[in-house]
Amino acid sequence: MSAVSSPRPLSLRALRESDLNAVMAIEVRGYPYPWTRGIFQDCLRAGYPGLAMEEDGLLMGYGLLSIAADEAHILNICVDPLCQSRGHGRYLLRALVTLARDHGAHRVFLEVRPSNTSAVALYHSEGFNEIGRRPRYYPAREGREDALVMAIELVDDDIQVMPPL
Repeated sequence: MSAVSSPRPLSLRALRESDLNAVMAIEVRGYPYPWTRGIFQDCLRAGYPGLAMEEDGLLMGYGLLSIAADEAHILNICVDPLCQSRGHGRYLLRALVTLARDHGAHRVFLEVRPSNTSAVALYHSEGFNEIGRRPRYYPAREGREDALVMAIELVDDDIQVMPPL
């Protein structure tokens, strides 16, 4: 009898331009108004830190940050819809927050659609708070949708005290 091997654990590495075919396939599945390949290329060429999340050698998610002075902004975070609801988004979010901290950020910002209730709940559960709204920020089927602006302050040991998965 042969043993069935379980998939390798998730791994993270720097996002590269060579990942963009896989990124675009996920982006189109994940968002009704996806970023263009050119936006990703511009971010990577500008040196924005990004992470690729893989499982068993397959890209499952990605995230990009911009960092200026002591603030970071999560520009894009996405887990393939085919792989959601398994804790992968939480894992990737924590990794992006850690990456921001490693680059000297004291706070991290992001925008999210209010209609994306699972993402809003995830961000709240990880310590992000709503600090404002950007009216008509996102394109939507019926015109435009506001963005919730959320932020987390990174004080000593925040990363270590986040709840376990």
